Amino acid sequence: MSKRAFITEDFLLQTPAARRLYHDYAAALPVIDYHSHLPPEQIARDHRFGNLAEIWLSGDHYKWRAMRACGVDERFCTGSASGWEKFQKWAETVPQTLRNPLYHWTHLELQRIFGIGDRLLNPRTAKGIWEECSAKLARPEFSCRGLLRRMKVEVVCTTDDPTDSLEHHKALAEDTSFRVRVLPAWRPSKGMAIESPKTFNVWVDRLATAADLHVKDFASYLDALRRRHDHFHDTGCRLSDHALDTVYAEDYAEAEIKAIFAKVRRGRKPDAAEALKFKSAMLHEFGLMDFEKGWVQQFHLGAPRNVNSRRFDEIGPDAGFDTIGDFEIGRPLARLLDRLDLKGRLAKTILYNANPADNELFAAMIGNFQDGRVPGKMQFGSAWWFLDQKNGMERQIEALSNIGLLSRFIGMTTDSRSFLSYPRHEYFRRILCNILGGEIESGLIPRDMPLVGGMVKDICHGNAQAYFGFSA
Repeated sequence: MSKRAFITEDFLLQTPAARRLYHDYAAALPVIDYHSHLPPEQIARDHRFGNLAEIWLSGDHYKWRAMRACGVDERFCTGSASGWEKFQKWAETVPQTLRNPLYHWTHLELQRIFGIGDRLLNPRTAKGIWEECSAKLARPEFSCRGLLRRMKVEVVCTTDDPTDSLEHHKALAEDTSFRVRVLPAWRPSKGMAIESPKTFNVWVDRLATAADLHVKDFASYLDALRRRHDHFHDTGCRLSDHALDTVYAEDYAEAEIKAIFAKVRRGRKPDAAEALKFKSAMLHEFGLMDFEKGWVQQFHLGAPRNVNSRRFDEIGPDAGFDTIGDFEIGRPLARLLDRLDLKGRLAKTILYNANPADNELFAAMIGNFQDGRVPGKMQFGSAWWFLDQKNGMERQIEALSNIGLLSRFIGMTTDSRSFLSYPRHEYFRRILCNILGGEIESGLIPRDMPLVGGMVKDICHGNAQAYFGFSA
């Protein structure tokens, strides 16, 4: 194998202008990670990972999917195999991921975080890489907090249920020795999942306890949610997030929603029409709460979850058995946004699509509800999940550029459970600069580096900072 590094300083940068844009304007910027699934408890207690498998393979359904496709048995993914055995199987898988983003991510993470750029990961190099990385993980600068500092993370927003105590966020806010801001984000998905009355009622009871309020009817249910919403706001939360197949925007009457809630609280299963009406009402109510607080609402749309029922029963959720869906999204999304806009209560909104066929739909939709007062109020979010790769990012950038304003884009977020995923921000920045640099060289945009470079800086950092108000 050649000793020449695979990930060079000009990785993905194919023109002189692209290289200048990246190195002069993008590379040094700090990271605002406004949507992640990092565990706040691990940050609060500054957890140290015992080995490379714990930090790199545990919970990473991207890697598990690739390993399964290579015939790797489940015990090496989510099962009982040792950390070294799991890493061995991953090392055997990596050479087979050529042209999958995992190949780029793997070697970016090894180089940027562990300083390993002279070797590709494969079965021959696995032992040395395992030992070198595991030794570094024992050092203080490779703790959870150390990694966030190392990756120049300025703000990270986690994903939190309304019933969560937020005790770890409070502890972090009070710790003046740690300057990275770790903020909660409100995800109330369980508050509208009435298809299973038993599960829903258990959750409502937890909500009542957290809010210190007896939930006897729909009105008191909303009061309990508002109390928790207030508590999240007081703890620094400025974003909500909804993970949905599609948007729900059926017509309903208030009396219907009260009756549906009462029915479910009695343990009776709602019919399909009732479930749609209740979800529609709750999305509207959540939107009103977010507007009142000046929050940003996020909608992650179009990913059916846990479609392999056998595997779900064996392993549980978030194990790599979710997929891209083909739901109708345009009409219900327009109806929901319009209902809130008609009341003058439409919060700043970010839309993420799982299906690339919806790129232009989302890029067009945000233009319908820009209000002429808040720059970039409506956002077509960064390429997400299955689209979180070079081609997916390029297509999202093209759709937004053609139909909206790329200059107002708030840029990349990890949407990750891994502390090693921050090189994805670098990956995005290089792709962005390569697109713009290529167009400078071909004469499609001016060879004006302050102009184009200023836009790069805004997309990679400045727009998000202003949009969320994190500097306040």
